[in-house]
Amino acid sequence: MRDVLVYSESYKAWSPGVEYAARLATAFDAHLTGIWICPSPSAAIPAFEAPDLLALLFETTRQLEDEAFAAGPSFVDCVHKLGVHKASWQVAEGYVPDTLALASRYHDLLVIDRSNETAWGSLSAVGNIVMGSGMPCLIVPPGQLNLPALDTVAIAWNGSAEALHAVHAALPLLARALRVVILHGEQQQPMSMLSWRPPFDLASYLLRHGIASESKRLNEGNEDIGAALLTAAGRAGATLLVMGAYGHTRFSEWVLGGATRSVLEQATIPVLMLH
Repeated sequence: MRDVLVYSESYKAWSPGVEYAARLATAFDAHLTGIWICPSPSAAIPAFEAPDLLALLFETTRQLEDEAFAAGPSFVDCVHKLGVHKASWQVAEGYVPDTLALASRYHDLLVIDRSNETAWGSLSAVGNIVMGSGMPCLIVPPGQLNLPALDTVAIAWNGSAEALHAVHAALPLLARALRVVILHGEQQQPMSMLSWRPPFDLASYLLRHGIASESKRLNEGNEDIGAALLTAAGRAGATLLVMGAYGHTRFSEWVLGGATRSVLEQATIPVLMLH
C-alpha cells in the first residue's frame, strides 16, 4: 500500500478523512495524494439559451479551481506535519462519484469521508464510487474517530467473492493489526456445482500470510445483518471493519436495504469496502 488517494470536500479546511489518510500513509511510508473536485458547469447549463448565466457559471468555476490549485501547498504542509513525507495535490472537474471512481484506479486505496451534507455524499453516491472504481475504498465516518492504530481489525466473512476481494485488498492492514477477528456470517452457496466447490478456510489462509486470527460466530437471528456486524465489531473492540460490498444485485441492495447500506448508514468506525 504505497499510493493513497484522499478526497477532500473542501480546500479551505481539512476533514477527519484527510487526517486519517495522512496517518495511514505515514504508517506505510506511502505517497498521499489529495484531490478536490469542482462540479462541472456544463451540468448546470439550462435547457434554454442563457449566455450571461453560462458565462457566469464558467467564470465562477475558473475562480474556484484557481483557489483550489492555490491550496496545494496548504494540503502538503498539513499532511507533512502529520508525518507524510511524500504528498501531492490534484484538482479535477466533473461529477464527484464518477471522477473519484476514475482517479482511484490510479492508486492503491481511496479514502473518503462519509458526508451527509452534500448531494454527492449520499449513500447511493458513495455506493457508486465503491462500485465504479473496483478499488478498495476506506470510508471514514463523520465526527470523532480513532486514528488508524489498527489494534483490532474485524473481517465480515460470508465466503462470497466480494468478501474475499476485500480481504486481499486489506492484507497490508491486517498484517499490521495487533488482533484480527473474523466475524462469520451465513456462508453463501453457489447456485450450481456445489459438490465441485473447492474448500477454503480464511483463518488458514491468513496464517499462511503470517496473520493470526480468531473467529466469532455472528448471531444474526432476525436482526439486520449490517447492524449485527457492527454490534459484533464493537464488542470485539474493532477500530476498522473489512467487508465486501453488494453481495446481492446493486438494485436490491439500495432499494431493499442490505448489509452494505446498513453499515454505511450506521458505522462509527472506518470501513474498508471492495466489490
